[in-house]
This record gives sequence, structure tokens and C-alpha cells, in this order.
Amino acid sequence: MKVNYNISAIIANNTLGLNDRNLTASTERLSSGYKINHGKDNPAGLAMAKRMNSQIRGLSQASQSASDGISVVETAEGALAEVHDMLQRLNELSIKSSHGVLTDNDRKMIQEEAAQLKEEITRVADTTEFNGKNLLGGDCDLKGYTDNQAVKVEYYADEVNPGQYNLTLVTAILDEEGNIDPETFEAELGGGSYDDNCTITTDGSSILIKNDDTFEIRLEVTESITAEDISLDLTGIGAMRLQIGANEGQILALRIPTISLKNMGIDDLDLSTEESASRGIAQVADAIDYVSSVRSRLGAYQNRLEHSVSSLDITDENMTAAYSRLMDVDMSEEMIEYTKNQVLVQSSTSMLAQANERPSQVLQLLQ
Repeated sequence: MKVNYNISAIIANNTLGLNDRNLTASTERLSSGYKINHGKDNPAGLAMAKRMNSQIRGLSQASQSASDGISVVETAEGALAEVHDMLQRLNELSIKSSHGVLTDNDRKMIQEEAAQLKEEITRVADTTEFNGKNLLGGDCDLKGYTDNQAVKVEYYADEVNPGQYNLTLVTAILDEEGNIDPETFEAELGGGSYDDNCTITTDGSSILIKNDDTFEIRLEVTESITAEDISLDLTGIGAMRLQIGANEGQILALRIPTISLKNMGIDDLDLSTEESASRGIAQVADAIDYVSSVRSRLGAYQNRLEHSVSSLDITDENMTAAYSRLMDVDMSEEMIEYTKNQVLVQSSTSMLAQANERPSQVLQLLQ
């Protein structure tokens, strides 16, 4: 038996400290609901769990972004439904005005209604917005530029590769109505990734570069030009970029072609004469086809976005389950551990008290 160094008390105290730390850790896990509360608990598991948590929160936000995209498409498609209805009315008026029994005064009244419908189509295109962003006026369409102020890029198809394109020796003289005189028009294709069998033609004030398939570039001439080389910069950007994934680059470019009377081919629609009304039937038919193609594109976008939302939600669910297996504590098992540690702490405290009493037993030897 020793007095100066009570080894039994030291052992009991160390054991008590260990049991107390275990009880404190168990209490923390039970109160927080997590089995990993600090890096020391499971360094590798904590790093994996934090990456998973970042992915889960990103997936949740991506799902919300995809849902916002669906709302954008529905807003644009709803406006185009009204445009379709107005075009159908214009089609009726074109057929009616081309009927030979009408007088000039009758056609004048028909033309007045047609003019109002055209103005309303333009107004709808200019004012349809989502969160302050115009949807149909060209803000969500692909952008292109030229180095000549008299020539603007009006439209180019998805199949046109972005890059630099050149036209050489372009001559286009506008007549009194602002249309290109076909007899003065001259142009040749220069450098650029033009598709095979491309031809250059004119349509009103526009220059069309297209083939028999889907390659098409449309340029608008605003002033007469003579023997000039023109460079086109087709950027391939401008569509609304929707972040539909939790990682970089997981986007959907939502392109909404510009809705305008010019693009639909009814900017010069005239129903005031029988002859022009007959031409108007074909013009309105082309306009209906144009809007139908835009609505078809939007419908495809919406179907894709709805599948994206479903996929993101399922991934989020599975990732959350994996995160839970890493981080969440099993309350029943931890309660067993807590009870054990609590008993051990009480036992260690009692044994420490007994060990501290042992040196006093030396007094019996000195009596």
C-alpha cells in the first residue's frame, strides 16, 4: 500500500474521464441527430457528406430552375396561342376579301380589321414578359452581327454553325417601297461554313441564304448598298440559359424565335384589293406555319424540362437517402450506447471514491 501515489485512484480517474467523454459524445449525437458532428468523428465520412450535401442543395435549386423554365415556356406558349387565333382570323379575312362579290368599300373595312390584328400581334410580341424579360421580341433568340450598318442579321437557323461568314461584292438597291430590286441584286458567297448547295435570293428587303434543307440565314437591308464586302458574325448565343443541373455546364439553352410581322411574312399584308387578298392567303398560311413551328419547339422544351424536373427530384431523393446513411444517427442504438456510458460514468465515480479511501487504511498499520 502506498500513500504518495495512489495508482488505483489514477486508474479510476482516467477511466472516469474516458467514460465521461464517451457520454458527452453520445449526448451530442442524441441531441443533434447526427453521428458525425466534428471532423474527428469521421474525417473521410464528413468530407463525403459535405460534398453530398452540396450536391443535394444544388439539385434542389436546379429543380426549381427547371420549374421556372416550364413557367417561361407556358407564358410564351400562351401568348402564341393568342397570336395563332389572330392569324386564323386574318386567314378568314384574306379568304373573304378575295371573294369577287365584295366592293372596294367592303375590302377597306376588312383591311382596317386586318391592320388592327397586325398591331395587336406586334403588341403581344413586344409585351409578353417573364420576370421583366421579354420572351417573343428577340431577347431569347440567337444573335448575329455584321460590319455594315445597312445590313442586319434578321434570323439564322439552329443548323447554322456559329462563326464568321462573308459575302462578297453585294449590291442591293432598294425601291420606293423599301424592297430590294431583283434586277440590281448581285452577291456571292465568301468564306464561312456554308452548307452545300446554298443559294442567295431576295425576298422584299431581305437577303436569303439557304439550301433545300434546314440551313438558312436571313439578312435585312435597310439602305441601298453597292459592291461591298460584308462580314457576318453569327455568335450562336442569345438563348435563355437554364441551369437544370447541380454542376457546371448542365444547362438548357431555351431559344424562342423572334415573333414579328417581318419574320412571319405578313408585314406587307394587304387585303384592300382582290388580287392582294389572294396573295394574302398564302402569306397568312406561311405565318401560321411559322408560329406553329415556334409552338412546337416550345412544346418540346416543356416536355424535356418536365422530365428534367422528375429526374432531378428522383436524384435528390436518392442522394438525400445516401446522405442520411452517412450523417444521421440511429437513435435506438445510440440510446443503448448512452445508457451504457451513463452506467460506466456512475460506476467510475463510485470506484474513484473507493480508491481515494484506500490511503486512509494505512493508519490502521500505524496504530
